[in-house]
Amino acid sequence: MKKLLPLVLLVMLFNACNKSGLQRPNIIFIMSDDHAAKAISAYDNSLIETPNIDRLADNGIRFDRCYCTNAICAPSRAVILTGKYSHMNGVLDNSRPFEGEQQTLPKLLQQAGYQTGIVGKWHLKSEPTGFDHWYVLPGQGQYYRPDFISPEGRESREGYVTDIITDDGIAFIEGRDPEKPFFLMLHHKAPHRNWQPAMRHLDLYDRVPFPVPDNLHDDYKNRSRAASEQEMSIARHMSLDYDLKVQDSLVKKKDIEQEIFFRAGDGYLDERMGKEDFSRWMSYYSARADEYNSLPDDEDTILEWKYRQYMEDYLSCIYTVDENIGRLLDYLVSSGLDDNTIVIYTSDQGFFLGEHGWYDKRFMYEEAHKMPLLISTPGGDASTDKHMITNADFAPTILSLAGAEVPDDMQGTSFSEVIEGSEPDEWRDAVY
Repeated sequence: MKKLLPLVLLVMLFNACNKSGLQRPNIIFIMSDDHAAKAISAYDNSLIETPNIDRLADNGIRFDRCYCTNAICAPSRAVILTGKYSHMNGVLDNSRPFEGEQQTLPKLLQQAGYQTGIVGKWHLKSEPTGFDHWYVLPGQGQYYRPDFISPEGRESREGYVTDIITDDGIAFIEGRDPEKPFFLMLHHKAPHRNWQPAMRHLDLYDRVPFPVPDNLHDDYKNRSRAASEQEMSIARHMSLDYDLKVQDSLVKKKDIEQEIFFRAGDGYLDERMGKEDFSRWMSYYSARADEYNSLPDDEDTILEWKYRQYMEDYLSCIYTVDENIGRLLDYLVSSGLDDNTIVIYTSDQGFFLGEHGWYDKRFMYEEAHKMPLLISTPGGDASTDKHMITNADFAPTILSLAGAEVPDDMQGTSFSEVIEGSEPDEWRDAVY
């Protein structure tokens, strides 16, 4: 309790801010896409070191039992925006547009006097509402020279998507009305499939001997048919072309389904990259094709090889996310905003990193169901928490931290007491 005392006092003052005139906290909500907790060293350092994301844990709380109510992109985002389950907010899957007229977290914060912004991945098939500034990726977006849409229209930006999202997030903060607190949703595309690293990190984890999950070769005995008939198997469904960037024309072993990666998305890859970068890309992944062609014709060997290539690209994307979170945190310190800014980091769900021989999410196993959640607070110290949290709780919690009223029709529950260092009178022992 002692180490969280500054935060308790801070929240008490925030709740009285309308009378005292004290500034309420700024809140930055950072969400990556498909970032498994196992790939954050504050949770598990067996795969990667993430020193900047870990800074949030060092100055706040690492939640160990945070769960997604519907583990795919659009539904999770809709739950976070509304504090309501999918059957109530209308986004049951990735095909249904979000109804922007409904009550949302940013609208409620606007009403409470906050300046609101969203930058990065939106993925809800409708224009953002409730934001003073929005600058988002169309659809899934691209990693290289990505397009963005805003009230001014659509434009392409030179560079790498994670860097650009951070640039625009910082620009929003710099251009804000300094008389108002701000709420920024900074939504990274990375490390979403198909895991395209920043060019500066293309070979960052090349040939690193990542540990193989104990159940990579799972035989699914004593499980339902679903476990063996799923379509997220690294061995059977992770394509060499689309996922591992090995051109079909270079592959000698034609016993695996191929997808045409180089035409995926909006335009050809060489149109998204400069000639020099594209040449380097082709050279790097051609070497991967040579390595694949040299493998013995053995299923277990090929599976482990594919898993390691997957990890090289996936973790390289995360490395760049971590870099940019460090850049944002350094900016908050240099601008003096760190004394009054709460920073939240999460992912829209978990992800399989070879467990059960899988990639992707969707299945309600711990690896996909569990979301990372780290909340850094002014004056906070490192602690861990084991309350069962869901992404439906995010909106009411953020409203509580902002000193705003939580509507009765929100189905999530604020866990601001936990952040303040108190024990809620009652808390759930199961999640829906």
